[in-house]
Amino acid sequence: MTAPGSGAEAEERALMALPYEAPSGTVAYGEHPSQVVDLYRPAGAAGPCEVRVTLLHGGFWREVYDRRHLAPLAAALAGPGVEVVLAEYRRVGGGGGLPATFEDVARVTALPGAPARHILVGHSAGGHLALWAASAAPGSVTEVVAVAPVADLGRARALGLGAGAVTALLGPADHPEADPARLTPPRVPVTLLHGTADPDVPLSLSGAYVSAVRGAGGGVVLRALRGVGHFAAVTPGTGACGELRRVLGV
Repeated sequence: MTAPGSGAEAEERALMALPYEAPSGTVAYGEHPSQVVDLYRPAGAAGPCEVRVTLLHGGFWREVYDRRHLAPLAAALAGPGVEVVLAEYRRVGGGGGLPATFEDVARVTALPGAPARHILVGHSAGGHLALWAASAAPGSVTEVVAVAPVADLGRARALGLGAGAVTALLGPADHPEADPARLTPPRVPVTLLHGTADPDVPLSLSGAYVSAVRGAGGGVVLRALRGVGHFAAVTPGTGACGELRRVLGV
C-alpha cells in the first residue's frame, strides 16, 4: 500500500509487526462470512459498558485487507468502561462494493446494546465509510473520528488512489450518494486526524471534505498530525495513536 523505502513504509511495517490480539468473542450480523464483528471487552466486565468504540478498518475497500491489522488497536482501546467492536464488512472482490459495503456499515452502526456514548472510528477507506455513516446512516453513533480518511471520492478517483480503488468500489458511474464530501453535513460531531506526510491518502482530501461541510453550514474539526504518515495513528504506542486516544477520551 505504501511506497517501498519510505518512512511511511516503516509505519506500515510497525503496525503489521504487532502481535494479533484475539477478541473476547465474534458475533455475526448477517449470513455472509464477512458480516461479523469482533468484541473486545475490559477484563472481568460482566455488565454494559459506558462507551462503545466501533472500528472500521481500511485497505481501499478490497477483500485482500481485513480487520485483523486493527486488532492491536481494538485491544488497546478496550478498558474500564469501554467496549470495542471491530467490524468486518463485505469488500470488493468478496461480495462488496456499492451498495453491499454501505449496507453492512449501516447495520454495524445500528447493532443493538450500544451505550449512550457510541464512537465510530474509521481508518483510511474505513474513514470514508465512517464519514459516510455520519451523514447517511449514523444508527446509534453519537460521534465520528476519521483517521487518514478517503474523505473526497471525486478527488481520490481523479488521483487514481489505490490503483483505481474508487472505481472498483463504485463502478465507472458517478455516485454522489456514496461520497461524504457531497452529502448533507454530518448529523453527529466529526473529527478528522490526518498526517501531513501521508503518501497513501493525501491530507488535501480531508481539507476538501472540511471545506465542503463548512460550506454547507456544518461543523467538523480537522487535526493535522505533523510529520505523520498513514498508519501511525492506528498503531498503539506511537505519539500519533496517543493523539487518537486523547480525541476519543479513552
